Amino acid sequence: MVKRLLFCLALIGLIAMPGSAQNNGWKQLFNGKNMDGWEHVGPGGFKVVDGLLESYGGMGLLWYTRQKFGNCQIRVVYKMRDKNDNSGVFIRIPIEPREPWMPVNYGYEVQIDNDPAGETKEYHSTGCLYSISKALAYPGKGSGQWNTMLITLDGPRTIVYVNGVKVTDYTEGQPAPPRKFDFEPTRGPRPNEGYIGLQNHSNKDVVFFKEVAVRPLK
Repeated sequence: MVKRLLFCLALIGLIAMPGSAQNNGWKQLFNGKNMDGWEHVGPGGFKVVDGLLESYGGMGLLWYTRQKFGNCQIRVVYKMRDKNDNSGVFIRIPIEPREPWMPVNYGYEVQIDNDPAGETKEYHSTGCLYSISKALAYPGKGSGQWNTMLITLDGPRTIVYVNGVKVTDYTEGQPAPPRKFDFEPTRGPRPNEGYIGLQNHSNKDVVFFKEVAVRPLK
């Protein structure tokens, strides 16, 4: 009887613990209270409002300082205030960023933008590696609706799902289209692991993030 009671108490404790088995190994990088572990570079910034990260101004980058990530999954839950607010999740940043353009040109931006201009739509839409990979689908939800982005870093391969639909499956060495604009990233290989970050794009682009989580690949 005592053993059974102890077992039940231990099970209840496991269920109650954050980051335990029921979370399938996810580690939350944003605690919902402050930006511990994060640092901002460039204009504008992020603020914590009602448990959410809210972007303002820019172009800047909020990056996670405590470790680089590779061979993992990154889950980001976000929503846009307006129809086509612009932001992005940066991955594979090789060194600590000291200004916001370095991650653009030496890492990858997983784009957040549901309504890019016509000729750039295929390579500038939500879930693309910005101007590098062609969108396989356009599953982003409209303003005020929560979206879930799942990014898998598997060695040199990057896979992105948005709301359960695959948008990107890109491996280093695959061809990318030529640059059309000077604000698009330079081409070239990215490392298998790197820092990650969130973009604040401009004063008119407001995006909210309620979850940034990481777990290793099994």
